[in-house]
Amino acid sequence: MTMEFATRHRSRSYIPAEPGKPYFIEKGMGDRAHLFGDLFTVYAGGEQTENTFNFFTCEGAKGDLIPAHSHPGTYEVFYITAGAVRLFVEDTAGEQYEKLLTPGDFGFVPKNCPHAYRIERHGSQIVGVAAGPGGTFERFFENLGAPTEELGLPRHPVVPEPHKFGTVPQRYDVRFLPGHQWRTGS
Repeated sequence: MTMEFATRHRSRSYIPAEPGKPYFIEKGMGDRAHLFGDLFTVYAGGEQTENTFNFFTCEGAKGDLIPAHSHPGTYEVFYITAGAVRLFVEDTAGEQYEKLLTPGDFGFVPKNCPHAYRIERHGSQIVGVAAGPGGTFERFFENLGAPTEELGLPRHPVVPEPHKFGTVPQRYDVRFLPGHQWRTGS
């Protein structure tokens, strides 16, 4: 049995809005949003974990590098379950790293470190977890992108209007870095 809940973000969700309530979600049935060419599915977020962590997946086709950004108060992990994802990270001293991650590979991004990724193979999937004193940012996906009931990738990329990029730092622990250059070569 799967229960549906109304939340402040959606009229229908399988994720309860209050903490301390056990729940189960079938594959793909979390809160979904399209952003760029990707499908993000949130399974647990700030409301359920008292803002200690979130858990989400990102599925996508081979595409462009997502915009460089950082999370001033949040640590983020990338665990690849399908396909291949190239992760770009810059540490707080300015040294840049680049790594092609394939199924079973793990990438860690400390708080305040610029990062970006590029999906290198169609059908790739990232399992993401973010945690830290900055809270969680999972509702960023549906606020910058577009909430969806669809289970698949967007038919057309969902590219936010430029002014929307300026609204997210106040509400989520995401700071975009326009003009950031990756010197790693790929």
